[in-house]
Amino acid sequence: MHLLIQGCKRNDRDSQRLLYQHYYSYALAICLRYSRSTAEAKEVVNDGFLKVFDKIDQYNLELPFKAWLRKIMINASIDQYRKELKHAHQAPVEHAQLMHSQPEAVSNLSHEELIALVQKLTPAYRAVFNLYVIDGYTHREIGKLLNIAEGTSKSNLLKARENLRSMLDGMNEMPYGKAN
Repeated sequence: MHLLIQGCKRNDRDSQRLLYQHYYSYALAICLRYSRSTAEAKEVVNDGFLKVFDKIDQYNLELPFKAWLRKIMINASIDQYRKELKHAHQAPVEHAQLMHSQPEAVSNLSHEELIALVQKLTPAYRAVFNLYVIDGYTHREIGKLLNIAEGTSKSNLLKARENLRSMLDGMNEMPYGKAN
C-alpha cells in the first residue's frame, strides 16, 4: 500500500486509479450514510477522492490510511450537506422527547434497509445522526463542523431518532408477506 500511496504522491495516474478502486467501496459506505441517494453518495466519493489526491502530500505514511481517508470522506459529505442547506429549509430547533424504540425492529433490518431509512432524514438530522451515532463526534464538535449551536445538534439528534422510530413503527405495521 505504501508504494501505491507514494505513486499517488508523484501524481501517477495508475497509482491513483488503483487506490481509488481499492478504497471505493469503503468510501461509498461512508458517504451513503450522509447522502440522500446512491447517486449523491457517488458524487461525494468522487469529490472526496479529488481531495485525497490533492492533499496526499499531507498524509503521514506512519498512520493508518483508512482513518485518514475516512476523515476526508466525512468532510466531503459535510461539504455536500452545506451545499444542501442553501437549498433546503431547516426545521426549527425545539426540544424533542426521547421515545423508546423496539430493538427487534432494528435487528430485523438489513444494512441496506437501515441506510435507506437514514437517507430519508432531512439533511440536518442525517448529518448530526451520522456524526454522533456512527462516527463518534461530540455535540460540540458537530456544532463546529456544521456551524450550528451545540443545543441544535442535540435537538437534531433527538428529532432524527424520533423520525427513525416513526419509520420503524410504520414498518412494523406492514404485513410481512403478500398473497400472490
